Amino acid sequence: MKILVPVKRVVDAYVKIRVKPDGSGLELANVKMSINPFDEIAIEEAVRLKEKGLATEVVVVSVGPAKSQEALRSAMAIGGDRGILVETAETDVIEPLAVAKILKAIADIEKPALVLMGKQAIDDDCNQTGQMLAALLGWPQGTFASKIAIDGGVIHVTREVDGGLETVKLKTPAIVTTDLRLNEPRYPTLPNIMKAKKKPLEIKTAADYGVNLAPRLKVLKTTEPPVRKAGIKVGSVAELVAKLKTDAGVL
Repeated sequence: MKILVPVKRVVDAYVKIRVKPDGSGLELANVKMSINPFDEIAIEEAVRLKEKGLATEVVVVSVGPAKSQEALRSAMAIGGDRGILVETAETDVIEPLAVAKILKAIADIEKPALVLMGKQAIDDDCNQTGQMLAALLGWPQGTFASKIAIDGGVIHVTREVDGGLETVKLKTPAIVTTDLRLNEPRYPTLPNIMKAKKKPLEIKTAADYGVNLAPRLKVLKTTEPPVRKAGIKVGSVAELVAKLKTDAGVL
């Protein structure tokens, strides 16, 4: 079974986000970038399935600027066998639908039994690409996976829903998006980092797959959230109720 794992290069999860002074977007100059955390979980799960003998090859793919090669090399250091970079310009805004169309074209060529991907990227929080890809391919999907079990050509996905856990049964080929509690990604070892530098990495463009990257949405302005005001202490329940009525206006 071949597994396709899309990864995205995003601002590191531990970096404080700053908005450009003119409000045109986020400040990305000299900012640490890394693999989207949910995608790291997807890579780890794919590698674990391969280690169990349930997968034969793990192919990692990314859509982004040339610097996204770093994310792909990191993914291959974790255990990916080869990578595909669909290179775009630094200034291009890539929307989920465009990514889904590119992934569909790659899936048509690679013919994976499973596309395993993060449920969302932490930069835009769209949570759309997996669902759009499933619709374009006409494949079954299991989202927000907290547990994955494979039995022959059937994938059992335990997913997190508002009321608790739900288990769905998918026939391959299928799309599965990963949630935080699926696993704990490993740290790549130095030997694996060195090996990843020699693994094959194919460079493509969106035009190679017949996809137009022109955005359908326009961001008018980006602003930081308002600074949270300091709380106050009240001396009694009556004073609390009064504050909620007059100041907060919630009662």
